[in-house]
Amino acid sequence: METVEKKAYSKAGRSAKRRRPFWQTMKQQKYLYAMSVPFVLWVLVFNYLPLWGWTMAFQDFKPARSFWEQEWVGLEHFITLFQDERFYLVLRNTLAMSIMGLLIGFVVPIIFAIFLNEVRVQSFKRTVQTVSYLPHFVSWVVVAGIVTKMLSVDGGVVNELLMTTGLISEPVQFMTKGEWFWVIVTLSDLWKEMGWNSIIFLAAMAGIDPQLYEAAKVDGASRLRQIWHITLPGIRPTILVVLILSIGHLITIGFEKQFLLGNPTVVDYAEVLDLYALNYGIGLGRFSYGTAIGIFNSLVSIILLFLANGIFKRFANQSVM
Repeated sequence: METVEKKAYSKAGRSAKRRRPFWQTMKQQKYLYAMSVPFVLWVLVFNYLPLWGWTMAFQDFKPARSFWEQEWVGLEHFITLFQDERFYLVLRNTLAMSIMGLLIGFVVPIIFAIFLNEVRVQSFKRTVQTVSYLPHFVSWVVVAGIVTKMLSVDGGVVNELLMTTGLISEPVQFMTKGEWFWVIVTLSDLWKEMGWNSIIFLAAMAGIDPQLYEAAKVDGASRLRQIWHITLPGIRPTILVVLILSIGHLITIGFEKQFLLGNPTVVDYAEVLDLYALNYGIGLGRFSYGTAIGIFNSLVSIILLFLANGIFKRFANQSVM
């Protein structure tokens, strides 16, 4: 009995020791915890409480009825969704633009950040950084207007330049060609977000020990060798984390770009899942159907996030959770 009691007391003592540091830390950092409360509440109100609305996907939702008066229809809206041929066309567009955006919009900011990091003239570096950040703060409404004007057949800069160089004999109607739409959206998004997305990589590069570069110079390493053997390995954890999160958002690309740059002639290439939910869900008063599309979108994003995290954790020993 004494042995059992000793074991129980020792176990309770160990658990108390484990708990004590947390409460001590919380007491010491109470102001930091207090500062985080508004942000926790913001996440709860805007990210978790709206999940209650997912119940609409399993109902024949009518806004005039209360929750208890709604008719439950099970998976009827999901079955309708997967039987709709338009859904698979929209899914194709979403995946195509997402993958193009991931390949180009992820790699180019890294290259841009490396080039900026190698600039030694600080005034020129700050100027380039400022200019590259500015498009991020410009509304997509303005960006869409600029892109449309640049690609127009009536005085558009791109057409004028191509005709001046003799590459084309007459203006090209870029905005009416569906096969060009994915490229236009990807390049527009790259121009808008490249500088902003490079900030995190520049911050990671700032944390690399300068003595590593000095040692590499002593050993005769060129600038390219220093980038390959010091800079890239130094920001590797940041690259992998950003890549995992980007894969998790592969099909949640929004609809602003497609909505503003699209038109009826390219609708078969411009419509994405979020725009499909807006047009065929909310736009037609089919709230339950739109909610079903949103649930599909969220579940696929969660699966992709955990899948990418598991793969990188196993093969690259890097994860976000």
